Parts: sequence; C-alpha cells; structure tokens
Amino acid sequence: MTSSTDRIERKVLINAPVPRVWRALTDAEAFGGWFGVALKGKRFVAGQQVQGHITIPGFEHVVFDVLIDRVEPETLFSYRWHPYAVDPAIDYAKESTTLVVFTLKEAEGGTLLSVVESGFDNIPLARRAEAVRMNSGGWEEQMRNIQTYVTTP
Repeated sequence: MTSSTDRIERKVLINAPVPRVWRALTDAEAFGGWFGVALKGKRFVAGQQVQGHITIPGFEHVVFDVLIDRVEPETLFSYRWHPYAVDPAIDYAKESTTLVVFTLKEAEGGTLLSVVESGFDNIPLARRAEAVRMNSGGWEEQMRNIQTYVTTP
C-alpha cells in the first residue's frame, strides 16, 4: 500500500487467470457488477467517454463518468475521471482529472492486479485531501470487490 499527495497505489493477488481478471476489468457490464455502477449495454473503448449511475447505497445520485485512456489486452487498462465527484453543487468539469491505471501480471497463484490513481496534486486544494482520503479507502474496497467477483463461482 502506497499513498502520497499525488497518487494512490494498491495491489492484490487474485486466484484466477489473467484472462478472467481482464474480462472483469474491461467488459463494462462486468466492471459495473463489482465496481457498483450501472453500465448495462456500455463498452470500454479507448478515446470514448462512458457514463452510468453509481449503484452503491448513498451514492446513487453520482454519475460514474470516465474517459477511457488505454486498453492494452490483458496487460493495461486506464481511464481518466474526476475523483470523489459526489457533490451535485460542484461543476467538476472545470477541474483536472486523475488517471486510473490497472495493470495485470501473471503471478504464482494467479494474477497480480495493480491500480494506480495519480494526478491529485492538480485537484483544487480545497477538496484535494478529501478526494485522496475517500479514493484511498475506495480502492481498498474495490480491490476486494474485484477479487470476490472474479473468484466467486
């Protein structure tokens, strides 16, 4: 576990082959299933924006809004978004985005999945610390979620 003012890093070893973890990450509907966002009928394509409502209780008013950055089969998936963009009174479009990068590596026992979210130093100071704190805890939970999603029959 690594955090700084600009980035959050998390890793998890998932007892599943790389192709299964890759599908959970890059099939938009599967991603929505473990991440907690309604993405039925959506696709992740580099250069395209994807939106869907968060399905996590208490956050249903939040729209998951990402710009898919890179999709490198079975190795790297990345997107840009506005971190912890949950207040409907704030126009986050005026802010910089952070970059979320997932990397997959074959490892003994399955797949080593890493996520790095970087760019927090460009978020307005008034909400930077809260965005880092909330997303830090969020990535802890999401790494557990994908592990459970991929390994549950």
